[in-house]
Amino acid sequence: MKIRFKKKRLYANLIIGIVWTLLGIYSLLEDDNLRWSDYGYLIIGLLYIGHYLYDLTTQYLTIENGSIRKNGLYGFGKKINLNDINWIKKFASDYILKTKTEELKINTELIDKNSLNELNAILEKLNLPANKTPFTSAI
Repeated sequence: MKIRFKKKRLYANLIIGIVWTLLGIYSLLEDDNLRWSDYGYLIIGLLYIGHYLYDLTTQYLTIENGSIRKNGLYGFGKKINLNDINWIKKFASDYILKTKTEELKINTELIDKNSLNELNAILEKLNLPANKTPFTSAI
């Protein structure tokens, strides 16, 4: 199951990428004397578009085979087993999932509304004591 990003975040990366790419193409076509920065605009734009495509395909979180993984570029995502979670804390707009040795922070402002409902349902199924659920504010 994938916990999806808000479309606003995805489209923002796409629009920024398109703007930088167009700026790079314009600067390459307009200048007679090319500078490294002319290529830099194009590279930045393509990186933003690549980031958009990566986020579109992998999304924010993946929950499968009894584990939850926060997807990150270049495979630097963090993964913990759902059965190992012994503390869930809600602080501001974040869920902090803790095991004995690891911690995973989830920013709920980045999550689509329907996916957030699915995530809440999965976290409720963990049957942690009432003071350790995502719906309490513990510091």
